[in-house]
Amino acid sequence: MFQFLLAMRPHQWPKNLFVLGALVFSRHLFDPAYVLRSIAAFALFCLLSGIVYVFNDIQDRESDRQHPEKRNRPIPSKRLSVPWAGASAAVIGVLALWVSFRLGFHFGWIAVVYLGLNVAYSVRLKHVVILDVMIVASGFLLRAIGGGVVIGVEISSWFVLCTMLLALFLGFVKRRQEIVLLEGNAASARRILDEYSPQFLDQMIAVVTAGTLVSYALYTMSAEVMEKLGTQYLNLTVPFVIYGLLRYLYLVYQKGQGGNPSSTILRDPSLIINAGLWLLTLVGVLYF
Repeated sequence: MFQFLLAMRPHQWPKNLFVLGALVFSRHLFDPAYVLRSIAAFALFCLLSGIVYVFNDIQDRESDRQHPEKRNRPIPSKRLSVPWAGASAAVIGVLALWVSFRLGFHFGWIAVVYLGLNVAYSVRLKHVVILDVMIVASGFLLRAIGGGVVIGVEISSWFVLCTMLLALFLGFVKRRQEIVLLEGNAASARRILDEYSPQFLDQMIAVVTAGTLVSYALYTMSAEVMEKLGTQYLNLTVPFVIYGLLRYLYLVYQKGQGGNPSSTILRDPSLIINAGLWLLTLVGVLYF
């Protein structure tokens, strides 16, 4: 059981924080009923994403054995048998979907779409250039939308755009760092990497970085958003977003990090402090 839990990669929990975005921006952060539903949705996405990791490792176990880091995971290293991993994932997946529908009918269908999309990704779509990163980014978007649906708040188009661009930014950076790490063996570890090059990915990263910054800045200064949120000071959070993205790029290009977004963020004190200051400023602007 311990090896199965490791295969679910619990250390990737920060990716599911996207579920809580709607709770903060809808000004329900201090409402216990909303908080409980959001935490339940967060926990369910942790389970669902863990199931996706297990299924993906089963599909990629042969190629993962060629990867310097992935070869140590429970399934590629054969510490966890494929039949046991598959059966356990199926049972937990069914239970997670059942609880998702109990939490809300529409939230349940978002969970189904999330799981189905990731299964399609593991089986086929991860071999389609550019679309592979877009599918991964869609997973983050579904988390954010699910977080809004579960508490019954409207998700703005600006929120969707900013979330998608940020997810694309993280995805393209991860692809770039995989190529750099694996050097000439990239294609043997992940076939789709043969379709990318660092130069091409640098261009994609530049595009989505600029798009993320501009979209978030316009979001904070939108008259519609100001009226909806009841504040004209949301733009005070923009400097933290600028610093966060540029600091992340610094870690990627100068320190060789970024292959694992969760560990990159959690291991860098500057990013953690910046994220905390962004959240405090956001809460102060929206609630006080």
